[in-house]
Amino acid sequence: MTRPGGEWRNWGRSARVRPQRVEFPASAGAVQRAVVAAAARGMRVKAVGAGHSFTGIAVAPGVLLDLRDLSGLVSVETDRARVTLLAGTRLHQIPKLLAPYGLAMQNLGDIDRQSISGAISTGTHGTGAGFGGIATQIVGAVLVTADGGLLRVDDEQNPELLPAVVLGLGALGVLVEVTVQCVPAFVLQAVEHPEPIEDVLATLDARVAAADHFEFYWFPHTDVALTKTQTRMPAATPLRPLPPVGRWIDEELLSNGVYRVVCATGAAVPAVIPPFSRLAVRLTGNREYTDLSHRVLTQNRDVRFREMEYALPAENVRPAFEAVRALIARERLRISFPIEVRFAAADDLWLSTAHGRATGYIAVHRYWREDPTRYFTAVEQIMTSFGGRPHWGKMHTQDAASLRDRYPRFDDFTALRDRLDPTRMFRNAYLERVLGE
Repeated sequence: MTRPGGEWRNWGRSARVRPQRVEFPASAGAVQRAVVAAAARGMRVKAVGAGHSFTGIAVAPGVLLDLRDLSGLVSVETDRARVTLLAGTRLHQIPKLLAPYGLAMQNLGDIDRQSISGAISTGTHGTGAGFGGIATQIVGAVLVTADGGLLRVDDEQNPELLPAVVLGLGALGVLVEVTVQCVPAFVLQAVEHPEPIEDVLATLDARVAAADHFEFYWFPHTDVALTKTQTRMPAATPLRPLPPVGRWIDEELLSNGVYRVVCATGAAVPAVIPPFSRLAVRLTGNREYTDLSHRVLTQNRDVRFREMEYALPAENVRPAFEAVRALIARERLRISFPIEVRFAAADDLWLSTAHGRATGYIAVHRYWREDPTRYFTAVEQIMTSFGGRPHWGKMHTQDAASLRDRYPRFDDFTALRDRLDPTRMFRNAYLERVLGE
């Protein structure tokens, strides 16, 4: 928690700031009062969720609004399977809130520590060629605008603004409520296997098309991919969850505890990375289980890292991935984190990385104590050459000039920003870079 006078840092330790003022609003009214007061003092405002973005999107030099107290369930429309949540509600809290109503979120990313407003505002997504990012599940929102007013956007009020507001980068106002279109609760049958990377790449399109959810991880310095295939099943399907001890060994002892030590060692002695990666693919990723959807889709990640992720036209995923493999070999890079490949359906949200095209995502990581510049710069050059769009919450160097041509509705979004925030109350350095002043 950031105290007045203290320093705020994001989870990846890639952004930090000492705000002039910190507030913890617990209601929409409190957010309105904070915005009006900031305007009177000539100060800017930024809302902060869980700080899981790796960019400076939430950096608040003026007034930092920490939304942790703006959390919980507002209302439920059982006949339409819709729930309205306060914007600071963490994703990991939502399954318990939905359970009494027999509902679930349609899809989730692999980390659930974010706030719902932060996740949708940055374009957080999961995997599955038939499913959009989390923002595509939002059917209504309420935000506080620069003049302190409340703007409601849903299928009855201002519906034309929904594709902009739900993935608004925090540039249009402060989200205080979001309405989620849920689905009946379901379970997932998960199959996780290590397979030769060449086999996975050769059959990638078929695997993606055949599965509800498919993704794979490739540890550099190995010839093995860890594949994850998940099939959606009715809620009444008998559960066969991972044994508690086995899950703890895989996800806590190996994936977090041992891995943290190896990453720290690898930062000092890079030569240990290749043999560890070869060992890792032999010890992990070979299991089958059936469990509640949120317990399969998400996992706990305690090892701190920094990440860059690019969204590509789905047909460009394989050649772009191959180019990254060649880069690592050619430059003799020692990379301790696996490369992650996931997929999503096309959508119509103005600033969605999947806007207008079936999409695949390639994510690269570095341990937080390692300098990612050389690796990330080279990967970014590859991704842009294949038509990539950067994840808004993950590290990249793009600016408004380079992004405008990648988003058909970019100018529509900036025009709406001019209308809703003409004084740039919600501006910070990151938004100036990616949207312009």
